[in-house]
Amino acid sequence: MAHAITYTEFGGPEVLSFTEVPDPRPAAGQLAVRVEAAGVNPIEWKIRKGLRASGPIEEPRRVGADGAGIVTAVGDGVDGFRPGDAVAFFGANGAYATDVVVDASKTYPRPETVSAAEGAALGIPVGTAYQTLRSLGVGAGDTLLLHAGSGSVGQAAIQYAVLWGATVIATTSDRRADRVRSVGATPVPYGNGLADRVREAAPQGVTVILDAAGTDEAIEASLELLHDRPRIATVVRGRDAAGWGIRAFSGGNPTPLTPQQLAWRAEAMPVSLALMAAGAFSVELGPSFALTDAAEAHRAVEAGADGKVTLTP
Repeated sequence: MAHAITYTEFGGPEVLSFTEVPDPRPAAGQLAVRVEAAGVNPIEWKIRKGLRASGPIEEPRRVGADGAGIVTAVGDGVDGFRPGDAVAFFGANGAYATDVVVDASKTYPRPETVSAAEGAALGIPVGTAYQTLRSLGVGAGDTLLLHAGSGSVGQAAIQYAVLWGATVIATTSDRRADRVRSVGATPVPYGNGLADRVREAAPQGVTVILDAAGTDEAIEASLELLHDRPRIATVVRGRDAAGWGIRAFSGGNPTPLTPQQLAWRAEAMPVSLALMAAGAFSVELGPSFALTDAAEAHRAVEAGADGKVTLTP
């Protein structure tokens, strides 16, 4: 039988359990995938810990949405895939597993030059960055201020914005400044006087702001630097956004996603995979853990590990 990470109560990483589960059988429109790598996202530990509303746990709850692997079975009505294909996917129910069933509509061929870990690192981060920047209309002539430039969402957003012709200023720690610079942004350190340092880095002013940090400092600097509130968005402070007149795309009480925004989230996967294959987009891989060490992976993400944390069955 297959195995997956599950939990039956909210709590710390210790509630995660390596559990035997039935072998996946794809229904119509689905694929069964032997998982080679699963991406670990911050939202997953926040839900596990009960910090994000997710409803009561009525049966063992599986974990993880993003991953990559090899197709093992194809459901009825699915074209374009066959057993043995290398794929990357998002939106799965329980990607922390040896095997998983995924909707074919959320699964994409993985180029030979893209590793399983790189494919698993996409999903939620690229979907969030791509959909948010498209919603804000970021493009040529814009100067984007991005808070938390060294995170997975931040690095993806920097690269998309630069590809679309924008100039990017990204807040970061001194320790992570080189990584932010390497993906195309001008790094600006956190701390007192942030707004003044942004003005120095962008004397022409900023025209659009994305907050992926969620700190009071980031929000206060954003409101000071840009009065065009609809062009400020947060992916962390959703509960507070309406009071500031800014937009929110996740982080609790987000602005409801339109069909177009949902389409952009899905579009991010094939776009990113194609860019990676062409050498025009990268992800920073962090620590990799065995599937049986999922609790340690969650501890690493919660502690702010550099790069994308992944699990390997």
